[in-house]
Amino acid sequence: MAVNQLKAGAVLNYAVLGINNILGLLYMPYMLRMMGQSEYGLYSLVASVIAYLTIMDFGFGNAIIRYTAKFRAEGKLQEQYSMFGMFLLLYIGIGVVAFIAGLGLYFNVETLFGNTMTSYELGRAKILLLIMVFNLAVTFPMSIFGSIITAYEDFVFQKVVQIVRILLNTAVMICLLELGYKAIAMVVVQTLFNLATLFINYFYCKYKIKIKLIFGKFKWGFLKEVAVYSFWIFLNAIMDRIYWSTGQFVLGAVAGTAAVAVFAVAVQLEHMYTSFSTAISGVFLPRITALVTKQKSDKEISDLFIKTGRIQYIIISFILCAFIVFGRQFIRLWAGEGYEDTYAISLMFFIATFVALIQNLGITILMARNEMKFRSLLYVIVAVSSLALSIPAAMFWGGIGCAAATSFAIVIQHIIMNVYYQRRQRINILHFWREIVKMSVAPAILCLAGLLLLQTIDIDMLRPGNFIIAAAIFTIAYLPCAWFLSMNRYERNLFAEPMNRVLLAVGLKRK
Repeated sequence: MAVNQLKAGAVLNYAVLGINNILGLLYMPYMLRMMGQSEYGLYSLVASVIAYLTIMDFGFGNAIIRYTAKFRAEGKLQEQYSMFGMFLLLYIGIGVVAFIAGLGLYFNVETLFGNTMTSYELGRAKILLLIMVFNLAVTFPMSIFGSIITAYEDFVFQKVVQIVRILLNTAVMICLLELGYKAIAMVVVQTLFNLATLFINYFYCKYKIKIKLIFGKFKWGFLKEVAVYSFWIFLNAIMDRIYWSTGQFVLGAVAGTAAVAVFAVAVQLEHMYTSFSTAISGVFLPRITALVTKQKSDKEISDLFIKTGRIQYIIISFILCAFIVFGRQFIRLWAGEGYEDTYAISLMFFIATFVALIQNLGITILMARNEMKFRSLLYVIVAVSSLALSIPAAMFWGGIGCAAATSFAIVIQHIIMNVYYQRRQRINILHFWREIVKMSVAPAILCLAGLLLLQTIDIDMLRPGNFIIAAAIFTIAYLPCAWFLSMNRYERNLFAEPMNRVLLAVGLKRK
């Protein structure tokens, strides 16, 4: 059953991504035009500020998944229930502290952004901030139930709820935008759907998984062990916020909401790009934890790292190549006028995070082994250096300068992490890169061919029809090349199996 949940979870992750990204591609340009650059920049800026408060999770969400999986592997049921009760109390306290910290930000909006915002923008920013803070304060204690569902590998339920939420949220927001509502309505709708999801998770845990919450004597020794594990994940979360939220914060302080909007669209594209990779690795923490707990060999874990990385590479390399060839025209068609710099910013992010996205199972392995210390300390040093470079770069070169500083830091970080994986985690990185180099022939040839053809053929790519035809031709050429030149037999079967099931379901293929 667990294996089926794992496969279904990965497949449904991609279903969620497909729906999310298709709706995003269709809905976001509509939203950008309906809201306007200033209003969207305002929303993105406030969201980036609130993102800093999300680090108050302190890494406990991952700790719940890891220790629940560990206790399940060891058959310790009562220890699970005591841990759930302890974390619920902790999260209630964190939610209260987050709300107080949010109020502090609320009363200092003028101090932070008074130099670049109008009084009207400052007023709306305060309303947005207050709603988001309330949402976050409630989310903290209720988020424990989502972590429990993940630890129990009930991925199908989670993803079905997520799909319904995405569809309903988008439909409601389109209606409200048509009626003239903007950023405040968006935040209210997101809050309501978030609360509904949190309570659905609670009822599923109580009545389906049948978990219990034991509020007995506080186990300080266990909490100390969890805190040591969580601390390094917490540092990682802080640095992640520096990478992806500080740029918007800095630009909001020195350049205004329009510059924030351009940068925020690039960050949104980067998150969509990243999600295609994490859809695979995101379901592996319980499984990797079980392997580590049962003391499986380093070779088994290393082989899983390489196998997963190859699958991620097939998907990520296609997206990167397509964006290199068609990204500039895509952004002009999708986001509209005023977002031209988004292509350069997005491309820097895409290239810088490429290695991370085909190796992010390594983070899951570090979490399962409780060995996040080195990565987190490295992350601190590199992210702080990135922040120090981003501030002057943003002042002189705007969003492009800020993105260049961030991208440079990310590249340095992942060069060092590859050495660490090879020497200290006993993952065969040399073999991994030999596999990736062999797989890179088809993407490299098609990317160069696409760029050359666009330079030599006189086609107006800003006409939607021409753009769609060109992108379709590129995809049709890419797929067979990847199939024969990049994939091995296991990967061909992995991609062919869902297609065969669809063909069987519609009667186009016999058993």
